[in-house]
Order: sequence, then structure tokens, then C-alpha cells
Amino acid sequence: MEVTTTTATTTAVTQTAGTTSGTSGDFEMFLQMLTVQMQNQDPLNPVDSTDYATQLATFSGVEQAVMTNDLLKSLSAQLASGGLADMAAWVGKEARAATPAYFDGEPITLAPNPAVVADKAEVVVRDESGAEVQRFDVPISADPVEWAGVDTGGYPFAEGLYSFELISSLEGEILTEETVELYSTVTEVRAQDGETILILDGGVAVATSQVSALRDPAL
Repeated sequence: MEVTTTTATTTAVTQTAGTTSGTSGDFEMFLQMLTVQMQNQDPLNPVDSTDYATQLATFSGVEQAVMTNDLLKSLSAQLASGGLADMAAWVGKEARAATPAYFDGEPITLAPNPAVVADKAEVVVRDESGAEVQRFDVPISADPVEWAGVDTGGYPFAEGLYSFELISSLEGEILTEETVELYSTVTEVRAQDGETILILDGGVAVATSQVSALRDPAL
């Protein structure tokens, strides 16, 4: 009898649980499962009432946790929407960040920051495939540098994405290698995974937390 009762209870509960979508299933479904459990219990060895109370308390706690998570997601979405509204004014401005830049024939403003003890600093330019296309020296200072996008013969490079790496060295020994910050025009602001993302020229995406400066576009 006990074996038959256990099997019936397990089957009924399993079938009912199959219709429940994770921990966020509604309370009525849980009560139905509990009712099936009570109807199919062994009458010679009934479940103690405190066990039912424990199950109810456990389910209630899980349900509250799910509701809290849903509320936090809702609040996060509202904050992100508010952030988008606040940052709409960024569209059309130039943001400075350590990202690749889209070259369309117009000079790109670089913001290299060589090591202060370096005696030589050079920028390595790479195309979208990662191949080096140019290398040139820059002053040991944090002053902006304009990259004209032309080769040694004066011919412009092809349009596309280019990345810039700054190498600082002292007496021939490399001190640092880092991605150069540069200015690119903001074309779109997005909310993504709870974070505000800027879309720059050429489709380059960068988090607002990675932007170190913002300016009006050069006329």
C-alpha cells in the first residue's frame, strides 16, 4: 500500500510540476500540488501538519524572492530609460575613449599619454585586420595629435576602422604599450544589459564608463 501511494503521489506531483514555469509559477499551482499530496498520503502515516506549514513558508519565501528580483529588474529598466533621456544630448558630440576609430578621409584626433620618464613615444596604426599600416613618433606630452590618415607618399588610407597603440620606451627598452584614446562622434545611445552604451562612427560600441572626455565636434 505504501509503495502504491508513494508512486501515485510522485506521479501526480510530477505531472503538476511539469506545467509550472520554474520558481515563478503561481501560488494556486503550488496549492494544487499540495492538495494532491494530501489526498494521496498514507492514511496510516499522515504527514505532520508542521511539514505543510514548512512547505508553505518555503514557497512563500521563494515567491517573495522572485517578486523582489522582478522589481529590481523593473527599477533597473526605469533607471536605464532615464539615463538614455539624460544622455540624448551626447549624440552628435565627440567622445574620447580607448577604441578603434572609423576613418572616412577626415583627420582623427588622438590623445596619447606617454610615460613621463620615456625618451621615445610612437604610435602604431593598424587596420581592421590587425595589420600594421603606419608608425610615427609623438611628443612626450599629453597634448592631442592629429592623424591625417595618409601614407608617406601623401595618399590617403582606405576608409574603415583603424586602431592606435602607443609604445613608450626608455633607452630602447619598452616601458608601456597601451591603446590610444581618441575622439569619435557619438551616433546613438543604447541601454544594454543594465548599462548605457554609446555607438560611435563606424558602429564602434563603448560603455559610458570608459569615456574620459566629451567635446563639441570640430567645425
